[in-house]
Amino acid sequence: METKPVITCLKTLLVVYSFVFWITGAILLAVGVWGKLMLGPYISLIADNSTNAPYVLIGTGTVIVVFGLFGCFATCRGSPWMLKLYAMFLSLVFLAELVAGISGFVFRHEIKGTFHRTYTDAVLNYNAEDEASRAVDNLQHRLRCCGVYNYTSWFGSVYYPSNGIPASCCFNASDCNPDELRNTTLAPSKVYHQGCYELVTSFMETNMAIIAGVTFGIAFSQLIGMLLACCLSRIITANQYEMV
Repeated sequence: METKPVITCLKTLLVVYSFVFWITGAILLAVGVWGKLMLGPYISLIADNSTNAPYVLIGTGTVIVVFGLFGCFATCRGSPWMLKLYAMFLSLVFLAELVAGISGFVFRHEIKGTFHRTYTDAVLNYNAEDEASRAVDNLQHRLRCCGVYNYTSWFGSVYYPSNGIPASCCFNASDCNPDELRNTTLAPSKVYHQGCYELVTSFMETNMAIIAGVTFGIAFSQLIGMLLACCLSRIITANQYEMV
């Protein structure tokens, strides 16, 4: 009888934790779908080849949603083996998030180098039609930047001799024409001067510590779930033996 309030308390805490865990999975799933639909072109500028990052988020989110529901079910059933399985899954999630957080922080300079290389290639081979070119246009328009380091990055592109600097670099697209954008004297007064590489990498540097902190925080929160699941499983098992 003395263990009954303890079991009830642990069950309540674990159900609340599993619900929060389920919400985390739903958020990852939504971010993955949004990233695939909305950020596909931008992601192509960061990776040498097509990246599977959105699919990883979608898969991870789906698995967490399923196991979050499983955790609630296992807690309500009070099944020791289900609770142990849930704790084992949480430990795997903890290790995966820990490795992902450390890898992202350690290899952040490599990510910057890859972005510089792929973005430079996209600028040099720009044709205003393919996916990479559209991504460059969107990036320049949204961030109000031009070229890799500045507008002069476009002077070496295959697009420049016949069309000049792309209109996505202009302060006012309606006030730009190809003749002006091909003119090295007039073009600087029509386009943004700040390069896109500096804006993107400074954003990454500024927010990398925050992203790493959030990742580690979420990872270590799995330890709470593991502890609750293991304690509840052990107390239920001990209580069953006492009843026998």
